[in-house]
Amino acid sequence: MNFAGRLVLGTFTVVALTLLVMVWGSERALRSGLERDLQTTLAREAVLVRATLPSDTSAWQETVTRLSGQSGHRIVLRDPSGTVRAASDSILTDDVLHYRSAGAPVSVELDARLDGVRELSALARSSMIGAALFALLVALVLAFFAGRSIASPLVALSAAARAIAAGALPRFPRSGIPEVDALVQALRQMNQQLADRFDELQQEKAEGDAVVDAMVEGIIVANSRGRIVTANPAARRLLGYDESDQLPDLTTLFRDKEAREAVDEVLAGAVVQDRELDLGDQVISLNGRSLAGSGAVLVLHDLTRVRRLEAVRRDFVANVSHELKTPLTSISGYAETLAEGGVEPATQRRFLETIRNNAQRMHRLVDDLLDLSRIESGRWVPRAEATPVASLTRDVFATAADRATARGVTLRLALAPDAETIFADPEALGQVLINLVDNSIRYTPSGGTITVRTRRLDDAVELSVVDTGSGISSDHLSRIFERFYRAEPSRSREEGGTGLGLSIVKHLVEAHGGSVGVESALGAGTTVWTRFPAQEASVTTP
Repeated sequence: MNFAGRLVLGTFTVVALTLLVMVWGSERALRSGLERDLQTTLAREAVLVRATLPSDTSAWQETVTRLSGQSGHRIVLRDPSGTVRAASDSILTDDVLHYRSAGAPVSVELDARLDGVRELSALARSSMIGAALFALLVALVLAFFAGRSIASPLVALSAAARAIAAGALPRFPRSGIPEVDALVQALRQMNQQLADRFDELQQEKAEGDAVVDAMVEGIIVANSRGRIVTANPAARRLLGYDESDQLPDLTTLFRDKEAREAVDEVLAGAVVQDRELDLGDQVISLNGRSLAGSGAVLVLHDLTRVRRLEAVRRDFVANVSHELKTPLTSISGYAETLAEGGVEPATQRRFLETIRNNAQRMHRLVDDLLDLSRIESGRWVPRAEATPVASLTRDVFATAADRATARGVTLRLALAPDAETIFADPEALGQVLINLVDNSIRYTPSGGTITVRTRRLDDAVELSVVDTGSGISSDHLSRIFERFYRAEPSRSREEGGTGLGLSIVKHLVEAHGGSVGVESALGAGTTVWTRFPAQEASVTTP
């Protein structure tokens, strides 16, 4: 039952009980008053009867009959012995009011019927009940409208509270009732405080999400049922999922057995810290722990690049050590032999020549390492300009002429008319040419030819060094630009190669925003091509 109904029912109960009590009490009071009045009347009549009695006792009966007929009351005269000396007719009902006035020579007894009293009481009760019913009806109508006036703002207030709970815009009522208005004001303030707090939480959540999304570590949060509720972009990237992909449950998220065991440990309540997992082409560090309430959180750190750099560093140290150890061993051996003496002059010159060649080889190796370090560190930035290829190539040919002549190799220049200049750093371009030409001389047999040629592409100028040497097996082509990688290690070292020339070429060209490649086949010669962007804007910082 709503508030208005309860108010009407309560009002009806209270007013009805009140009116019933009032009617009952009023009727009782009225009847009591009427009986007292009748008692007084009987007393007066008794005095009148006593005063009216004649001295002749034989006339008492006549007098009593006459007076009874006038008053309508039954009159009885008794002497002191109780004997009835005169009496009017009996009243045929028990509902009478009796009065007795003792005295001499007789006592006077009067009986009056109470029918009139009952009729008056009934008439008065009927009138009071009618008035009570009317008053009750008015009270119910007033209670109904009062209940409506109070309940309406309360109902509106309840709707406003539900709107607040649902996150909708509430509508607060205006009742004009101070107590209800105070409640409305309190609810309005609470709504404003909740809105402010909600905005703060939204802002904090947005900041938290931004931090989590920006983290390089993968963050995965699962609920008590193992369902993933949060996975930042780094986690999706590490596990190979797109932003729109639906992630499986945490227990089946990883395909690797060791990773699944780690997840099971976390879900069982254990703390997993710095667990390194090999996921095929990725190496990750997994940290995980269960949440206080339920669920678990995993933090994934990608170690692939770190482990790859560590492997590169180990290989680099091993390669450098090996490249330095070979000439040092040779230098040490020949130097010890010469120090012991007894070596013929011709042999001494041969030994000294060997020592000098190995020292020069070490010098070239150190120079190449320094160049490579300078380029890779980013401290070197190419200063590109329109560089004439013809004059630059002639300078390179002049530098390599002695070695080419000694090996019986012919150097040629073939420039396309529309590709006679390259937009590149002149010094870097010269180093590219020197490395490529030296490398070709090293592998081109006597009678062979090395050609430097250019051609114009759509958005680049291609500079190629083409030789008629022994060529490179296809198995080595994909790694030919790696540091210290040699297709023929023993021959390369005998020819004085450091294993860094092509790697330096690759870095120099890519620093210009260009690209480099190789085409070769065993016995068919080798072509190493470099492509430099035709526009200055394409030059990039390495």
